[in-house]
Amino acid sequence: MNIRIVLSLLVLPMAALAQPADSPRAEHNPATNRYAPLQGFFKMPAGRAMGASSAVTGDSKGNIWVVDRCAANTCIGSNLAPVMEFDRNGNFIKAFGAGLLQFPHGLTIDKQDHLWIADGKPTDGKGVGGHAVFEFDSSGKLLRTLGKPGEPGGGPDRFTDPNAVLVAPDGSLFVAEGHTSDFKGHPRIIKFDKNGKFIKAWGAPGSGPGQFGIPHCLAMDSKGRLYVGDRDNNRIQVFTQDGKFLGQFTQFGRPSGIVIDRNDKLYVTDSESRAKDGYGHHPGWKRGVRIGSVKDGVVTDFIPDTWPDPENSSTSGGEGIWADGKGAVYSAQVGQKEVVKYERN
Repeated sequence: MNIRIVLSLLVLPMAALAQPADSPRAEHNPATNRYAPLQGFFKMPAGRAMGASSAVTGDSKGNIWVVDRCAANTCIGSNLAPVMEFDRNGNFIKAFGAGLLQFPHGLTIDKQDHLWIADGKPTDGKGVGGHAVFEFDSSGKLLRTLGKPGEPGGGPDRFTDPNAVLVAPDGSLFVAEGHTSDFKGHPRIIKFDKNGKFIKAWGAPGSGPGQFGIPHCLAMDSKGRLYVGDRDNNRIQVFTQDGKFLGQFTQFGRPSGIVIDRNDKLYVTDSESRAKDGYGHHPGWKRGVRIGSVKDGVVTDFIPDTWPDPENSSTSGGEGIWADGKGAVYSAQVGQKEVVKYERN
């Protein structure tokens, strides 16, 4: 049986999740963009520049949290505090985490306003940490560590290149790991209970249902379905919380970051698509943020990346994304080393 037919049969029960990329309702780069950037929104403290970031989100008080890579693209050897809190107007409040993080990658905040940060592998081979997930309270106190910092591995108590972490409403924890391209790594999703006890893991290198290239980001909708941004496969896969494959989205581009707001609106940032052969090859798709609903899968808005030459850059535009559900979208950018706020017109 043809592989395309097999995949279509697998996703028929959730047709809205399986809208093919070539559907007329799924134009690659929609012309509609109702969002405008608010330049200079985040006011950094004196003497501090924003570094590369793939992590931005908000808390229950309306404050905004950004984790950068210590004014560079790594925190190794830096004494800067990478976890930064801003008020709703972009004014700097405080920072913490100096010396604890090597390559901060993913960030989420739970209903207690605890920050969960996935720390990837050291980028220069000299770091002694990374490969772990940390839980902090909003004052900066370290509450819990999952994994063994500086000790990559598999199994129930080790991570290798964790990319993202998500906390479900019942407190269950999900971690996406594996940041090696060309299907050479060991990508998987790991589930823990609210106490950090290992429950299960799923995934393997590949392009079939439940397989991954790079599971780069996580989100959950109002029905409790888990969305995994499978970046190297240019798709978002959707699962039950027990790992059952439900369907996929391909019409939102090559996902580096995803978030779903309280209205089940899906925001996906594509920081890598390019026509050039090799890494990021995804001809016909431009980099930027695509916005639509998980209910029908239709992309309604596209915020284009402003990088002048994406064909010759491995990344530009947002890798991390957050939406406040009130019309604002925040894009955390590695290449541009900034976090941009977009407001809906």
